Amino acid sequence: MRAYERLIQYVQVHTASSEDSRETPTTRRQFDLSRLLEKEMLELGMEGVFVDEHAYTYGFIPATPGCEDKPCVGLIAHLDTIPDFSGENVKPTLVPNYDGGVVPLGQSGRSLDPEQFPHLKKLIGHTLITTDGTTVLGADDKAGVAEIMTVCERVLKEKIPHGRIAVCFTPDEEVGHGAELLDLDRFGAAFAYTVDGGEAWEVNCETFNAAGASFEVKGFNIHPGAAKDKMINAALVAMEINSLLPAAERPEHTEDHEGFFHLTEMKGNVEKAELHYIVRDHDAARFAAREKTLRQIEKFINEKYGAGTATLSLRPQYRNMIEKLEGHMEVVELAERAIRAEGLTPVRVPIRGGTDGAQLSFRGLLCPNLGTGGYCCHGPHEHISVENMDQMTNVLLHLIRLNAE
Repeated sequence: MRAYERLIQYVQVHTASSEDSRETPTTRRQFDLSRLLEKEMLELGMEGVFVDEHAYTYGFIPATPGCEDKPCVGLIAHLDTIPDFSGENVKPTLVPNYDGGVVPLGQSGRSLDPEQFPHLKKLIGHTLITTDGTTVLGADDKAGVAEIMTVCERVLKEKIPHGRIAVCFTPDEEVGHGAELLDLDRFGAAFAYTVDGGEAWEVNCETFNAAGASFEVKGFNIHPGAAKDKMINAALVAMEINSLLPAAERPEHTEDHEGFFHLTEMKGNVEKAELHYIVRDHDAARFAAREKTLRQIEKFINEKYGAGTATLSLRPQYRNMIEKLEGHMEVVELAERAIRAEGLTPVRVPIRGGTDGAQLSFRGLLCPNLGTGGYCCHGPHEHISVENMDQMTNVLLHLIRLNAE
């Protein structure tokens, strides 16, 4: 079975995670895909197949004779899709032999237009898999799941020489804690790769440093007719807080290694208000400066309106994996050799986001990220190329062969 055939099957399983739960997994529906994969791994003949109480799904392929001393390589992808755009009732659509034109997305009124998405020109002649414009596709990261499963099938059926291979599919990556409960002792990998988005020739060994930030604002409500010098309008104070952040440092104005403050949600009235941000920067010193800016704003607001008016909460999420990888670039270089073996030119690209690999690298398992061949994740324009998925499957197979040499 080719990877894209698995993807079409997997994306129809609803696995969106949730920002509102403190359980792992944050949604029980992630077990639906875990159980499907458990059954499939057992049918392939993988060993040690296990789904734990948190939906982490493990499977292993023992080393072939003569390769027992080779390091165990781990392959990781995540089960969940984003919580804030529908991943239910996904209707994947195949577009064979893409001609370079506009592709309507069902009856949604949305389309893939090369004027808006210039990379489409690279996909002329490919078979695309798109949404119907009403949901995400879920190739982030079910394409990674599909490619890893296809690799496992081919390794076993084609009897490709290999060291031990450890596979884990994780829940809740999209809400920032997909790697927290991965059992590293059970997994047993010497190093690993997440397979999660990006071009087939990309290697990601840098992520953002990341935190969540929230302001709770307490106002003082009084009849507006008697409000002079008394009322504190929490909604307006929240607007003032946001105005104190640099407008040029929002996601829509930044690229490459530039960090940002991103307002993700706000709500409120005169009595109380809330602001929720994600804070990102590749550089640790600049990231610390961003946290300092938020604390200074909290201090300024409380001095202006009274103690307790604004309360800032900062929640660390992940750190830049390059801190751990820069002394062990042989893990990155192995992936680059595999990409070259597929006839591609590897490119190191900093992720403007994070992966399970960032957390795992800081937990002691070096884990750069590789691509899947997908585009435009986290929205209704998400799509992927069948041919790109085949390339990425081959890259992973080259990696396994090279690790066995």
